[in-house]
Amino acid sequence: MATKGPMQDPSVDPVIDPMIDPRTGEYAVIAPGHTFRSVTQKIAGIVLTSNTPLGWFFGLIVAAGLAMGLVVGVTWLFLKGVGIWGVTIPGAWGFAIINFVWWIGIGHAGTLISAILLLFKQTWRNSINRFAEAMTIFAVVCAGMFPLIHIGRPWLGYWLLPYPNTMNVWPQFRSPLAWDVFAVSTYASISVIFWYMGMIPDFGTLRDRATMPLAKYFYGMLSLGWRGSTRHWMRYESASLLLAGLSTPLVLSVHTVISFDFAVAALAGWHTTIFPPYFVAGAVYSGFAMVLTLAIPLRKFYHLEDLVTLRHLDNMAKVMLATGSIVAYGYAMEVFMSWYSASHWEFFMMWNRMFGPMGWAYWVLILTNIAIPQATLWSRKLRVNVAWLFILSLIINTGMWFERFVIVVTSLYREYLPSSWGTYRATKWDYMIYVGTLGTFTFLFFLFVRFLPMIPMSELRMMLPQTKMKPGGAKAEIVTEERA
Repeated sequence: MATKGPMQDPSVDPVIDPMIDPRTGEYAVIAPGHTFRSVTQKIAGIVLTSNTPLGWFFGLIVAAGLAMGLVVGVTWLFLKGVGIWGVTIPGAWGFAIINFVWWIGIGHAGTLISAILLLFKQTWRNSINRFAEAMTIFAVVCAGMFPLIHIGRPWLGYWLLPYPNTMNVWPQFRSPLAWDVFAVSTYASISVIFWYMGMIPDFGTLRDRATMPLAKYFYGMLSLGWRGSTRHWMRYESASLLLAGLSTPLVLSVHTVISFDFAVAALAGWHTTIFPPYFVAGAVYSGFAMVLTLAIPLRKFYHLEDLVTLRHLDNMAKVMLATGSIVAYGYAMEVFMSWYSASHWEFFMMWNRMFGPMGWAYWVLILTNIAIPQATLWSRKLRVNVAWLFILSLIINTGMWFERFVIVVTSLYREYLPSSWGTYRATKWDYMIYVGTLGTFTFLFFLFVRFLPMIPMSELRMMLPQTKMKPGGAKAEIVTEERA
């Protein structure tokens, strides 16, 4: 996935942008001039500095304030029950399930960047995989709480687990809710292990560079005795490939299982076989949009433009273009099948989505998920326009939230019997809990970028020219690694 800049003839025009290779016209994955020392100092300096930027404190306080909305909303929910939400009959699923599916989808990009691109040896992933993995974990944390608080009696949530008990009562394994428990718990477990294991070499570097005794002890404990020996590296590489192989099916399986929450129901708008691939593509689509939402401010605030380059932004935009096209195809198939099926239930469901009382949500979805992205992502100039990519990432994630809203609400509030029709209106508690999860996610991410290495130093050092084998074999000039 090479990203080409403006072609230049080095024999005629001088090279103005050092980030563009004059021979190929491609943007560099890492800025020229970096050494082992400079990469280590730049990344480790963000973590080990004693002068924390005031902007970080301001962002953390704002995020903590938003997160308090989650605490207040969930506390009142436990005291009063789910009646404080806007859920009614027939619209018994509301913001809780919408937000659950949305947050799980956001977590997909981290697994794809970490696992699949590692197996395909795509080195451009190295600058973004660490905070994409962190994003996955924090998104799963936000998602995992919604099924628990949605069941009405959260203190009995352990009933969903197949634990040995004297009553021999087991979960209902035919229930999609039980499937979600297994899918999300597996996804979270593998993601945490993969994320932590990838940081072990960097923890060893931070341990050796730290000057404060508490920091030395903290990073030394996390490094698990890492010394960078050949044996350590062999085991690290083997474990990385093994976990990548285990994680790759999760990219497909987790959101496929989530889609079964809807597809197994005999309900117009849900009972369709296109949901599994459609949900997976939408998850990757929204996940990469969130990576851009995080990466662009980070590279600006911490001056990481030489490590997270236009090559990374453009490649992520290309992935969004591909997955967005799949999502657009899914929308088209929904409309086509509602006509081709000759089912008046399906036809009415689609007509109601478009022109019913909540038809505005469907057209917001089409505008933000298809019209704007598909009209702009085909342009290379816009794919490397940092300001536009940031705005577009917010637009896409807004559209993906509305997609889940349309799927959940507009398929429920007007079912088969007109006498049972109702409507759905979210309450202030719905909004408070949703905004609270945004604050919780941001709060955890602020802590991550301050106390843990957001970019893998060990993987970036392997991309430097000093690590490349020179022609001549054993007689080649020996390249030594300067002390980091």
